[in-house]
Amino acid sequence: MKGERVATDGGQGLRHNPFVALSGAGLPPASKPAPSALQPAPPAAPPPPEKNRGRVDIRRETGGRGGKTVTVIDGFVGIGLPEKEQLAKKLRAACGCGGTVKDGAIEIQGDQRETAGRIMREAGFRPVLAGG
Repeated sequence: MKGERVATDGGQGLRHNPFVALSGAGLPPASKPAPSALQPAPPAAPPPPEKNRGRVDIRRETGGRGGKTVTVIDGFVGIGLPEKEQLAKKLRAACGCGGTVKDGAIEIQGDQRETAGRIMREAGFRPVLAGG
């Protein structure tokens, strides 16, 4: 044992293919894929452009609230209280905070202007950010 050397040349070369011994006997011939599988699907039609429902102002307020920051969304034209409450519910869920509809404006707790702007754009409004 003391005088034996172990070969370190790696044995067979890296060109050895283990699949050479396999034969294709008994397998059906390869079929061509259907033409539709080769061609990409036509692009889906773009969604219709959203209706412009008007400008809404999104601002941050702290005055008269004990130093707490509130995001106020107002300037709605042509929508009623039920739709404002529905939008407020969607905003509360997206922001993960409280909020209400007061005096025709939606108030959301915290500085949520970016999230509110995204939700208003999705609803078809044109949000304008204001406040520092």
